[in-house]
Amino acid sequence: MKRTHSSHAAAHAGAESCIALIDARFLAWLQGQTDTAQDQVRPQLHALLSNALAHNGLELNLRRIYWYCDTPDEHVVGAQISRAVLPHSQDGGLSMLRTLGADLKRLAERGACDHLLVGSDDERLISLIDEAQLHGVSVHLLADEASRNMTQLNREDPGWARLLSQADQRVVLGAQALREGGSRHASSMHAVPAIDPEQLREQLNTVINTWWADEPEDLREELREELQNTRGIPQEVDRQLLLGVRRVLERALSFQEKKLLREMVRDLVLGPQVTPSAAPSPAVDHAE
Repeated sequence: MKRTHSSHAAAHAGAESCIALIDARFLAWLQGQTDTAQDQVRPQLHALLSNALAHNGLELNLRRIYWYCDTPDEHVVGAQISRAVLPHSQDGGLSMLRTLGADLKRLAERGACDHLLVGSDDERLISLIDEAQLHGVSVHLLADEASRNMTQLNREDPGWARLLSQADQRVVLGAQALREGGSRHASSMHAVPAIDPEQLREQLNTVINTWWADEPEDLREELREELQNTRGIPQEVDRQLLLGVRRVLERALSFQEKKLLREMVRDLVLGPQVTPSAAPSPAVDHAE
């Protein structure tokens, strides 16, 4: 007699199968929570992700969830497997990347499911996602509301946009999915811990100035030349600064805070930028 693994599997017996790989740190940012609040999420995680998939037009059988977390996890939740990784502040997410990436690769190579749902903002996953897709697996990425306008996202956060562009479908974790998933009230979507704007700017400025003071002059000049021809900042610089800020704030930055950080970096490297509309009109010589 065939054993039914869960009520979820029975309810979606005719649906294509899906396995989710979720970075706890990323989900905390996506929901506007601190990392330490994520121990409240796992009991509702299946409902949260299933509703997000359904609201994005994907009626799938979510068979299993892999949960990558840097804090001890004592929860025992059916169809969820916890993977221990090093804190992002220690290695810039390398442990998470290797662990999640290895699971993604094996699942795709073995044809373990029809769809993979990945919750991560690490651009280094692009090649692994591409490889999984070449094995015939559809790979979807959890995303925030900003992903609904990819043109703007390409300008403001090109690394995040590149990762999302690799997905077969972007699964926006919107307010409706949050309500029905039961993890948070919708009004708190994308909320961040209260912080004084001037205090935040001072903290960002300290990290940026420390980084800039340590940069050799030849690298400074290379960066100046590169920033004159691009709207963003290089990925390796971005990742280094985000890691430094995270160590100071002990949390991930929101989308708007990341934008502010990048603007401050450009202002330091190139000097304050003047928009074309604000630039003074060139002098015109009039004939006598």
